[in-house]
Amino acid sequence: MEKREAQIRLTAGEIAQLWAQYLNDSASNCVLTFFLEKAEDNEIIPIIEYALELSKSHIKIITSIFTEEKNAVPQGFRLEEDVDVTAPRLYSDSFVLNFINQMSKVGLTLYGAALASSVRSDIKTYYMNCLTETMELYKRSTELLLSKGLFIRSPSLPNLVKVKFVKKQWFMLDVFGEKRPLVAMEVDNLFANLQRNAIGVAALTGFSQVATDKEVKEFFLRGLEIGNKHIRLFRGKLEESKLPAPMGWDSEITNSTTHTFSDKLMMFFTSGLIAMSVGYYGTSVSQSPRGDIASMYNRLSLEIQLYSEDGANIMIKNSWMEQPPMASDRDELIRE
Repeated sequence: MEKREAQIRLTAGEIAQLWAQYLNDSASNCVLTFFLEKAEDNEIIPIIEYALELSKSHIKIITSIFTEEKNAVPQGFRLEEDVDVTAPRLYSDSFVLNFINQMSKVGLTLYGAALASSVRSDIKTYYMNCLTETMELYKRSTELLLSKGLFIRSPSLPNLVKVKFVKKQWFMLDVFGEKRPLVAMEVDNLFANLQRNAIGVAALTGFSQVATDKEVKEFFLRGLEIGNKHIRLFRGKLEESKLPAPMGWDSEITNSTTHTFSDKLMMFFTSGLIAMSVGYYGTSVSQSPRGDIASMYNRLSLEIQLYSEDGANIMIKNSWMEQPPMASDRDELIRE
């Protein structure tokens, strides 16, 4: 770090991104360590090792930045507290590979946003490196999924023969139940959201099998109901236009009910999945000209936001939610 740069304080955006990333990577460190311990496929093991190496590297760098800035380092998650690596396998290697592939896509979005909110040159350089590393992880995991015949491609559409312009409001509105075929972006979003929900449902199925707290288990089961409902709706929209929809991952979960991950860790991951869905649904609304689809996303987004609130209440009740960096409460300081 340049000496001049060391005198420049981190902005709120930089602190927020680094803080959130530390929590995410410390959680990933626990999950990936377990996945690596149970992995049997010699082609998938290097992918897990690379992803784990990235998480450990990020934790080290962020710890150094916070220490130099005299900021408290988040507690995050720890191997000795939040995962039992001696527990039986919970997910298949194929699921793990797909999970890592999906998370690498999410990482590209998050690191892009982090880079855009960074001002200090060392932080910008760090996030550019994160993007490069995550692009490599996405490339490796995608290529392996393709070689194993596990990569699920979104549907193909007919070639565009000539340029056309929209002539009627029918393109935007659902008039008397008549719907135009889906446009390419609507197809892609429906397909991608269906895939993400399928991965989420599989993850929650495993979580619900090994959760120890009754309230947490019920929360996961409710999440399964919501996720499966969303999958049915997305599949239905695709089938209306005679397009194929991907299948789920139920068969890739073992029958293990042994304590594997702490309830705190599983609740954190579930909260992250919900937050991702809200973001992706918001993007889908903006990219869906057809009124019934935009309306559907708005409705589903509200549903999962309410679900997220219940999850937050569980985490607060159990002292599992770390308070993020905040602005000073001047009124409280004056009272003191």
